[in-house]
Amino acid sequence: MRPRSIKKFYQTVSVAPEIGGFVVMLDAHALRTPSRANLGLPQALAEAVAEEWRSQGEFVMPDAMPLTRIVNTAVDHIGPQREIIIEQVLGFGRSDTICYRTEAPVELTAMQEAAWDPWLIWAERHHGARLKAGEGIGFLDQPEASLASLKAAIAAHDDFALTALTSAAGVTRSLVLGLALSAGEIDAEKAFRLSRIDEDFQAARWGRDAEAEQVAEALKAELESSERLFRLLKS
Repeated sequence: MRPRSIKKFYQTVSVAPEIGGFVVMLDAHALRTPSRANLGLPQALAEAVAEEWRSQGEFVMPDAMPLTRIVNTAVDHIGPQREIIIEQVLGFGRSDTICYRTEAPVELTAMQEAAWDPWLIWAERHHGARLKAGEGIGFLDQPEASLASLKAAIAAHDDFALTALTSAAGVTRSLVLGLALSAGEIDAEKAFRLSRIDEDFQAARWGRDAEAEQVAEALKAELESSERLFRLLKS
């Protein structure tokens, strides 16, 4: 279990160039991942990670450093099993939430169609992935050619972007929305709302649950971290 805080053990934070990227320096020591791997980053991302470490007070709070967590995951876990992760992310395309429409009430079905159909069109235009949509809970077998196109789109992400895409697709339960976020076609706020049309519809009818809202806010924050990483990688 990751510690929630540790005593601050450094005084200064800086960014230094090295072969293949930039490293975050804590005093005279380069920041490494939990498995002690080197952490070479694009400059804008290195600066943002460094700022997370500068902002810590008397105690270092890992949960308050989402970019650090993402880059550590990318190096320690995503890179070594990249092909497995790509297949896992593709699974969100095989059962993409925006392909499944409720049969009733008709008001919700209409909301889903109006909100989600444009993104299915986007996936076809930008990735050559034509996905089926249908009502009910029966599994939709998506065309293999479309899945192959989506897999190529996933594989085009480097390990850092793939980590963020994995998170974004998981939060929204939608590979299409994750890819749109990665491409800068949609922001985290809109992607999150699109992914929760069902939940928001039910909440409007029956009221909101405080515990469920707290979970939703944590998921939204995770999606916002993914969006920020995508933007930093393009800086």
